[in-house]
Amino acid sequence: MTLFHKIIRREIPADIVYEDEHLIAFRDIAPQAPVHVLFVPKETIPSLDAARPEHAELVGRLALAAAEYARQEGFAEDGYRIVMNCNGHGGQTVYQMHLHLLAGAPLGRFGTP
Repeated sequence: MTLFHKIIRREIPADIVYEDEHLIAFRDIAPQAPVHVLFVPKETIPSLDAARPEHAELVGRLALAAAEYARQEGFAEDGYRIVMNCNGHGGQTVYQMHLHLLAGAPLGRFGTP
C-alpha cells in the first residue's frame, strides 16, 4: 500500500481539491510550482507502464479532471503543465499511477538529462 492509497482511504490527511468515484486530487506536500496538484486514480495501477487498454478511460479522466481544475481555478488561460513520471528513471517515487498538474508561474522548458 502506498502513501496515495492511505490518502484515498483517509488514513492520513491531505489537502484534497477534487474527488469523484474514479479519482482523487490533492496538493503535493513538496510543490515544484505555486500550484502543484496530484491526480490519482482510486484503482491500483502502479505506473503508466502497468496500465492496460482497459485503463484508457481512467487515464483520460485524470487528464480531463486536471484540465477542468485548471479552468475552475482560473489559470488555464495562462497555461499549465501535466506530467506523469513512470518508473525509476522517469522520476516516479510513489508507485501508484498519478498525474502532476503544475501551474501558477512560467514553467520554462524541460532540460536535458
